[in-house]
Formats: sequence, C-alpha cells, structure tokens
Amino acid sequence: MTITVWLSLFTICLLGAMSPGPSLAIVVKHSLAGGRLNGIATAWAHATGIAVYACITLVGLAALLHQYPTLFTVISYVGAFYLAYLGFLALRSKGGVAAKLEAGEKVSVLQSAKEGFLISLTSPKIMLFFTALFSQFVSVGSELSSRAIVVVTPYLVDGLWYTFIAFMLSSPLLLDKLRSKALIIDRLSGLVLIILAFRVIWFA
Repeated sequence: MTITVWLSLFTICLLGAMSPGPSLAIVVKHSLAGGRLNGIATAWAHATGIAVYACITLVGLAALLHQYPTLFTVISYVGAFYLAYLGFLALRSKGGVAAKLEAGEKVSVLQSAKEGFLISLTSPKIMLFFTALFSQFVSVGSELSSRAIVVVTPYLVDGLWYTFIAFMLSSPLLLDKLRSKALIIDRLSGLVLIILAFRVIWFA
C-alpha cells in the first residue's frame, strides 16, 4: 500500500469517526456517567466493532449486501430498534446520565464497553460507511501487510478519536459543568437517538 493510498484511507476513517451520530452519543453518555475510564472503555470497544466490520468487508460484505439487499434492510431495522431503545431509556432517564448521577450509581466499565461494541455493530451508518466508502480499499493489495493496514487503520483512528473525546469530557472543569446539565443531556441524546432511528427506518 502506497503512502498516498494510506492517507486517503486515514482521512476517510477520521472523517467517519468525527461525524456526529449514535457513537458520539454513547461515548459522551459513558464519559459523563462513569468517568474517564468508562469513556475510554466505550471508545475502544466501539473501535473493536469497527475492526470487525473492516475484517468482514475484506471477506466480501459489500458484495454480499449488494447481492442480498434484503439483508441490509433487516440489519438496518435491527440497528434502528437498538437506537430507539437507547433513546427511550435516555428520555426516561433510566440507565441514562441523569439517573446514574442522581442515584450515585457507578456505571461498570464492562457495561460501557458492551454498549460501545453493540452500537458500532448495529449502526446502519457504520455499515453504509464500510460498504460505500471503505470497500474501495479492499483491493489495494493482496499481501497480508496491506490487509492488516486496512483493518488496523480504522481501529486506531476510531479508538484514538473517541479516547480524545473521553479525555475532554472527563476534565474536572468541564465535567462539573456538564454534570450539572445531566438531565438536559439525557433528553437531548435520547431525542437524537430516536430521530436517527426513524431516519434509518425511513430510508431503509
């Protein structure tokens, strides 16, 4: 893989990670409710899901979904349901930031990691990213090193970006201000997740 091709891959992965969506909402939620360690666990569990998608794309996800469009629709609906479920919990503040802080309940690192991993696997946005944009890099080379780069690059970019977000949100000065607005953050994140779920269903 040439440096020019890798820079293109890196740029696309970075833009994909930086674009707002359910992934950002989950990292924000766990960084506020559990602290820096929870935010980092969410970030790298999410990145692991991204690496899984990269591996699947290498073995023909784009071709499979193109051949069986119904499969894409089914996966999209499953993802939409999960987004709506998380949004509903946030709106009711059960399992959301406000409820955890109010009850003095510590969010487990495992729970944070689980949600981070699941949101990456069930997000139609991520699936579209890999089938529409990322799949063009599958044929850059058949050697093992090129294929490893195609998997490791999105994994590291995604994990490092959301780790940066987790560090920013868990800084003491910012954290106190954000936690004072926990209920508003819950309501907004819940609304965003539900809107995203309806959007997925509408375009599925």
